[in-house]
Amino acid sequence: MRKLLVPLIIVSLVFGLMSVFVVDEGDRGIVIRFGRVLKADDDMAKIYPPGLHFKWPVFDSVKVLDARIQTMDDQSDRFVTSEKKDVIIDSYVKWKIKDFGQYYLSTGGGNRLTAEALLQRKVSDGLRAEIGSKTIKEIVSEKREQVMADVLADLQESSSDIGIEVIDLRIKKINLPDEISDSIYERMRAEREAVARRHRSQGRERAEVIRAQAELEVATVLAEAEKTARVTRGEADAEVAKVFADAFNKEPEFYNFMRSLQAYRNSFNNKGDIMVVDPNSEFFQYMKEPTLKAN
Repeated sequence: MRKLLVPLIIVSLVFGLMSVFVVDEGDRGIVIRFGRVLKADDDMAKIYPPGLHFKWPVFDSVKVLDARIQTMDDQSDRFVTSEKKDVIIDSYVKWKIKDFGQYYLSTGGGNRLTAEALLQRKVSDGLRAEIGSKTIKEIVSEKREQVMADVLADLQESSSDIGIEVIDLRIKKINLPDEISDSIYERMRAEREAVARRHRSQGRERAEVIRAQAELEVATVLAEAEKTARVTRGEADAEVAKVFADAFNKEPEFYNFMRSLQAYRNSFNNKGDIMVVDPNSEFFQYMKEPTLKAN
């Protein structure tokens, strides 16, 4: 009897250890019995939360699955827009397991790589359908958020057959192939040059208008100045004439004498000049009578 007790204890310990399993925090466990997923009363897979659990030894096997949110950082892929131009898009997807039984069956035993390959195919199909109906301008700026929202809605509906829930989808980067980039840059350069030419033309036109206005203002100011100068000069000449007239009226003899002296100075300014004049003419009267008579 004692000889059988030790083997029985050992077998009991082995079966006891085989009937116990532990699920770590962040994971969920499902039990596989005879190749089928053990289900709960609601016909869904029975989920074992983190902690210590029991199962039938030998008959049951446990598959522990990661219940946390996963990130699938997608590779760059090429898509065609409605303009028949290629774009290269980088995207990423946030997802988690929703139906652990369905996930286990659809991914060949809960293989994450298989799940991401299936999800990647759905993401590519959704992006290809949305981008194929949009232009490059719409994808880059105007309707980028709408594209992501539409693809996300399609993924949330279609990914249920894999047993996962897509939480978010984002487009990280949109690049253009080199040949497309060169043509777009050339078009942008031509558009900017056209705008620059238009601005330069408008600037020259504006400069001509400003120059013409300035020349008109200068001509107006000069004309007004010339007019004022002529009026002032005329008034001054009138004043001078009045002064001379008054002086002539007061001392006519002295005025005639001064006029004669000025005439003498102008006539004998050059030593080489020769003048033939009758000495008895009025021109020499003040040379004959230098002394003025007082009035």
